[in-house]
Amino acid sequence: MKNPNLTLSGADLAALLASRICHDVVNPIGAAGNGLELLDEGGMDEDALQLIRQSTASATVHLKFARIAFGASGTLDTPLDTGEAETAARDLIGLGKRMTLNWSGPRINAPKNRVKLLLNLFLVAQSTIPRGGTIDVGLDAAGDIFAFIIRTRGNYVQMPADFARIYGGVMEEPITSHNVQPYYTALLAEESGMAIEFVVNEGEVVFEAKPAV
Repeated sequence: MKNPNLTLSGADLAALLASRICHDVVNPIGAAGNGLELLDEGGMDEDALQLIRQSTASATVHLKFARIAFGASGTLDTPLDTGEAETAARDLIGLGKRMTLNWSGPRINAPKNRVKLLLNLFLVAQSTIPRGGTIDVGLDAAGDIFAFIIRTRGNYVQMPADFARIYGGVMEEPITSHNVQPYYTALLAEESGMAIEFVVNEGEVVFEAKPAV
């Protein structure tokens, strides 16, 4: 049954996702610009150089992640390497100090939308532990099977409210650049024939994605 919340036109979805990506990179790009201004004012200052290094690294990581999670990353029908998805996720987690990522499972070339779903559900899972914690990703991929479990654990966990409402078909608020990523996750699940189950326990949230029956 088609999710009644998935009504955005292609143009509107593209515009909102573009806004989301710009939001992720505008701060590090702006910080790099500030570093260049410091250099212009005071010559070769090590603090300014360090600010530029960190900011450009952050922008690069976000753009590389977005290329796989949101973009075509080659032709539309080309499979995606789950190893590249793991690298993108590890690099994103590596930008901060509050989260640890454990990733297990085989490295394969899998259908593009399913790997994109993996990365987008990873982002949804990351939002459930805003104060930090551990993210465990377990991939089950053999032959035509592609399924995965993402478990987050932390001192404070929260329900992924927007995703729960959108995926459950009961979202009443409009889709904006702030909640378009959970929307896109639900859309990817439908387009790739995957079903998602999630449960919030004490201190953890568990997501399981597997082919819909």
